[in-house]
Amino acid sequence: MLVHVPNLLSAEQLAHIRGVLAGTAWVDGRATAGAQSAETKNNLQVPEDSPAARALGEIILGALGQNEAFMSASLARRVFPPLFNRYDPGMAFGAHIDNAIRMVKPSLGTGAPIRVRTDMSATLFLTDPADYDGGELVIEDTFGIHKAKFPAGDLVLYSATSRHHVTEITRGSRWASFFWIQSMVRDEAARGMLLELDTAIQGLRKQVGDSEQVVSLTGLYHNLVRRWAET
Repeated sequence: MLVHVPNLLSAEQLAHIRGVLAGTAWVDGRATAGAQSAETKNNLQVPEDSPAARALGEIILGALGQNEAFMSASLARRVFPPLFNRYDPGMAFGAHIDNAIRMVKPSLGTGAPIRVRTDMSATLFLTDPADYDGGELVIEDTFGIHKAKFPAGDLVLYSATSRHHVTEITRGSRWASFFWIQSMVRDEAARGMLLELDTAIQGLRKQVGDSEQVVSLTGLYHNLVRRWAET
């Protein structure tokens, strides 16, 4: 399942995030890669525990919580704190599958890390496509190969079980935020059906209002979430 969420961030939020990132130190992106993917990863990242990354991540988390399309598609239980990466000319990330479990470090240096099961992966584009060449996110799933290179402020969600890669940058610089979601509904097929049903219900509501049939379908949706969700 691949879901495009347009305009997650406003122009003002984008300008602020890019301004902060422009003055932030970047490090080798292999710091957050697994042993296998580190061999094919060539990019830069803002350190995971930097104050800038945490502050900008809070802006993104706030936008996610207010976005109906994201909430419907992900049914998020936990969201890994957003990270930030950068691809300059010659940089790319070879084919890989994301780690199944990510560890959130304690913010104050005490307590146990929080485990996040990576059901879905997310890339939030921070650079307009006209500003760089290459840098496509290429995702392989059972339905074929999909390429994502969306406007700045747009988000793409896809199954973390998918094999994917980022093509080499040949001009400009590609900045993005990336993170993972643990969904309340672990099963991808069930999650996809719930999204399809919710989308259909919202479309019917716009056409006919809260008719008896729409109310019945809404009840069915919530009963299925109740059956499948882990909270």
